[in-house]
Amino acid sequence: MILIGENINIMSKTIGPALRERNPIPIQELAKAEVKAGVDYLDLNIGPARRQGDELMQWVVNVVQEVTNLPLSLDTTNTVAMEAGLKVCKSKALINSISLQPARLEQGLPLAKNYNANMIGLLWGVEGMPRDANERCMLAVDLVYKANEKGIPSDSIWIDPIASPISVEINQVKSCVEFMSMLKDIAPECKSTVGLSNISNGTPAHLRPPLNRTYLIMLMRYGLHSAIVDAFDDELVKIAKGKMPEIVNLVYRVMDGEKPNMASLSPKEVEYVKTVRVLTGESLYSHSWLEI
Repeated sequence: MILIGENINIMSKTIGPALRERNPIPIQELAKAEVKAGVDYLDLNIGPARRQGDELMQWVVNVVQEVTNLPLSLDTTNTVAMEAGLKVCKSKALINSISLQPARLEQGLPLAKNYNANMIGLLWGVEGMPRDANERCMLAVDLVYKANEKGIPSDSIWIDPIASPISVEINQVKSCVEFMSMLKDIAPECKSTVGLSNISNGTPAHLRPPLNRTYLIMLMRYGLHSAIVDAFDDELVKIAKGKMPEIVNLVYRVMDGEKPNMASLSPKEVEYVKTVRVLTGESLYSHSWLEI
């Protein structure tokens, strides 16, 4: 699986000031640490960057490329800044992201075509968040059709079904997994990705890793190609790289309805079983689900 490190982000307490002050050292140190952790892409998130966004994106792309040859995911809603970054990328970039909102399509698709970039196709429609798996399918077909019309091949499109927080709405959590089980039938040549940390957004810090790891496994079952992740979650990286097959198999069995004897499981296995049950809606989410 392809891992996209999410850590170079303007919202970070260390990276935000470094971006604003054009201080390359914290950014380059973090980039090197992400590479060492085992990610395959580096996401460079500069936010909306309404003032001097083009100069900022170009600067951070060049700064990161001084210390690594990994491909880059460029993350901004500022189209001018996106193009500035694409111009200086040394390898095939990933545009993060293009949604079905008319302005985003009109401005983003030509960039993907002109710079031969991969693109994340975010399933955010004109009316906002899709309500269920079927609506995600309709949006995916529409997005792929419009991208193909502009000359962007399907294998350059990474569909993002939009993971949403478990603490907000279980039906959205379930429909994202359901959609992934359908994606290969409706868009067989497309790839897929997900902003994995969204699933645990708003939950206590100690509960975020088990939610992220377990949801990754659930989506992997249906061929998830890539995920935008915290590069420094060692266990999550091991899962993505195929180094924890017993845990993956356990999660799949529980998804199929198996109810293992909890007394026979290790504490780590119990944690995964309980988390699958929460993410499938079998158990209600609460901040204490691992303790029950």
